[in-house]
Amino acid sequence: MTLDNILEEINKAENIVILTHENPDGDAIGSGLAMYHALKAYGKKPDIIVPEHSRTFNCLPGIEEVKTESNIEHYDLAISLDCATIKMLNGFADYFENARVKVCIDHHSTNTMFGDYNYVNPAAPACSQILLVILEYFGIEISKEIGTCILAGIITDTGGFKYQGVTAETFEFVAWLLNKGVNVSKLYRQVLEVKTKANFELHRLASNRIEFLENGKVAYTYITAEDEKSVNAESGDHEGIVEIGRSVEGVEVSVFVRETEKGCKISLRSNEYVNVADACIVFGGGGHARAAGCTIQGSVEQAKEKILKEVIRLL
Repeated sequence: MTLDNILEEINKAENIVILTHENPDGDAIGSGLAMYHALKAYGKKPDIIVPEHSRTFNCLPGIEEVKTESNIEHYDLAISLDCATIKMLNGFADYFENARVKVCIDHHSTNTMFGDYNYVNPAAPACSQILLVILEYFGIEISKEIGTCILAGIITDTGGFKYQGVTAETFEFVAWLLNKGVNVSKLYRQVLEVKTKANFELHRLASNRIEFLENGKVAYTYITAEDEKSVNAESGDHEGIVEIGRSVEGVEVSVFVRETEKGCKISLRSNEYVNVADACIVFGGGGHARAAGCTIQGSVEQAKEKILKEVIRLL
């Protein structure tokens, strides 16, 4: 069984690195920190490497122990969390590729199974929810610290329990974490409701630019690199902008384009029937049926034209 293999490799490993995707959201950083705390409790000394993250998640226990790089080139074991493809590990994929053994734990339906051992459950609404099952199987007690990080992932990846895919089991897990002493209401506000000033300003810019296309079925907006510079934006300050269009009556797909030095980052969300992952796969991205992303090279206008062509095809 895959989990037995993973536990065997954890037992054998002298050094372990935990990785997640570029520009980590709450599920990515929450899953990573939960695994970090769990491995420490198991007697290991893991590294968690995340080049940059939103300060929204500075409230999570252990965040101060996150590294931006490591002087270890060849780890015994690398564990990737909440990452559908090795490409999404971006500039720090070398830590994964150079490891003796590679493990992938994820919940994206578009996962390419890029590890030596892959534990992927697309039915789970968050990667962090999968960790509850894994850590219980490993016999690692869910502490308040681990539970807080797991819950941060569940809250953010379910949009505060409002997205499709949330199950009765999700609420059972949350109730169980509440009994562990995790402050659900406080964490909910910290990771989902509190916005930085820059995030607020970018939301305002994007709201003013929104376009409704295809008889109101598609909402489109964007922000430029200059926009982010003008409001002194930091990592993660663009989060949530794609939801602006999704919440408008009659909109099926919300499209958000963000200009960066590495190309235009595309975020897609849908409400009822469009599988937006199908649009993103065309450009080497992926995700879930109702939430997906990719990167398109070129200008904002070029990216807009390309992604809208795929979205409209799926309507």
